Amino acid sequence: MGDEKKSKQRDGSMVFESMYPLLALMLILVACVDLCDAATVVDVYRLVQYDISGVPFGSRFSSLNHHAASLSFHRGADLSRSVLILPLRELDLGFLQDYISQKQSLGGLLILLPQTLRPGNNIVLSETQRFRKLLAQLENLLVHANIPFPVYFAFENEETDAMLADVKKNDALGQQATATTGGYKLVISVSEPRKIASPTITNIQGWLPGSRAEGDSNQLPTIAIVASYDTFGAAPALSVGSESNGSGVVALLEVARLFSTLYSNPKTRGRYNLLFALTSGGPYNYEGTQKWLKSLDQRMRESIDYAICLNSVGSWDNELLVHVSKPPDNAYIKQIFEGFSNVAEDLGFQVALKHKKINISNSRVAWEHEQFSRLRVTAATLSELSTPPELLESAGSLSDTRQLVHEDAIIKGVKLVAESLARHIYGHQRKDIKIFADDSSLAVNPFNVRSWLDLLSQTPRVAPYLSKSEPLITALKKELEDYTAEVSVQHESLDGIFTFYDSTKASLNIYQVASVTFDLLLLLVLGSYLIVLFSFLVITTRGVDDLISLFRRPPSRKVKMV
Repeated sequence: MGDEKKSKQRDGSMVFESMYPLLALMLILVACVDLCDAATVVDVYRLVQYDISGVPFGSRFSSLNHHAASLSFHRGADLSRSVLILPLRELDLGFLQDYISQKQSLGGLLILLPQTLRPGNNIVLSETQRFRKLLAQLENLLVHANIPFPVYFAFENEETDAMLADVKKNDALGQQATATTGGYKLVISVSEPRKIASPTITNIQGWLPGSRAEGDSNQLPTIAIVASYDTFGAAPALSVGSESNGSGVVALLEVARLFSTLYSNPKTRGRYNLLFALTSGGPYNYEGTQKWLKSLDQRMRESIDYAICLNSVGSWDNELLVHVSKPPDNAYIKQIFEGFSNVAEDLGFQVALKHKKINISNSRVAWEHEQFSRLRVTAATLSELSTPPELLESAGSLSDTRQLVHEDAIIKGVKLVAESLARHIYGHQRKDIKIFADDSSLAVNPFNVRSWLDLLSQTPRVAPYLSKSEPLITALKKELEDYTAEVSVQHESLDGIFTFYDSTKASLNIYQVASVTFDLLLLLVLGSYLIVLFSFLVITTRGVDDLISLFRRPPSRKVKMV
């Protein structure tokens, strides 16, 4: 009798042990309900974060973990725990302004850009120009505000389009995505942004020494050709600045190549030194230009006859502007402008002179040539822009991509600068002589122009995020070394009033999460299935009586009192 009792206890124990794997399976399935759908990963680019004299601008946050929402919600909806997905083509600045001004709370903002605006994309569509205007307005709003939530940019693709369609469908029904209703969850896990310690700006210069007349011991005059190469935009990882100022850099490199050929032959070397400078810090009040000029030997600086700064010369049609600080009737200014005018007339287009007096008491400069003017060096800026950009504006924005720039415009600009310099250097003023004719060995090389323009249009160049050993800086230095002599690189610290923060891009994980109702229903189905399976196993192995005994309440044991 005792053995039979022990046998039943042993069989019951075995049955319960058989339940453990099933219970473990059930727990695993329940734990995986929210994660059953694979995540889609999308590259995203964070809104710039910076300070000016301690005043914060841009996005102050980087991590994201909220459900997705769309513009289908009415104004004033509580999106404090939602990420607003905003396609550029549906931009509503008024709606967004309420959240940026903190009148309404927002968990995060994901801005979807058309693929046509992706850096390096050469596809030009009729609607691209409209997108550029919208994006310029959006950037101006975001860059100059203190944003109290994470802001990211991404490019539209099949995954984002499908997600947005589903989100809009649910939002239109008034079913805002939550932990209860389900929907899409957007997650970005990154560390808190840190200040970039001692951000540097790098200037690169190269010389083409002129030829002295026999017995001449006087210092040769110098002509400087200058272009700022760095950019600034709402998303540092996307700010390539094809027009501003990639076009100016390309033009400078091609002018250097043309004169290197002339100056390589002692018979055609001019009696002017040519100084080529690629400067940094352009968006930051041309700080790199200022520090580079002050680093030059005083005699060297005084030898500069005049300087030509190249800025945005890649998307004009029939007219370029010569911006100056000295009065138009100044002898040097008249000489420079007449030289440009004569060459432009021969080439079939026009140049116009624009004078803007500088305010010495104000450290803010509008154009790069004004840093020269402050040191009493004659200079001018050649640009298609009629008005100077404001501080941290129009200096490589998200809309400034390859499609905006025309190679023919840069080539015309190169011819204008090269011919004007050559006529001045060799004394051929007012003569219809084309030294750099298309059918000559000194012709502009369209392949060089296109290659450098393509490279710069794929390379973000926001100075604080460029290291001293950046491949781009190395490539620019090598290119100048091929064309000029005594190439030197100067590293300087960016002015202390500017503070920048890292974390410029990340990976966005998109999860399609089921609702709690679905979770409970799935749990009920799984539980029922496991109970039926367990009962079947017991019945087939031990019989119905043993199954009933498992659920029968055991008899209570009375303790006998002594």
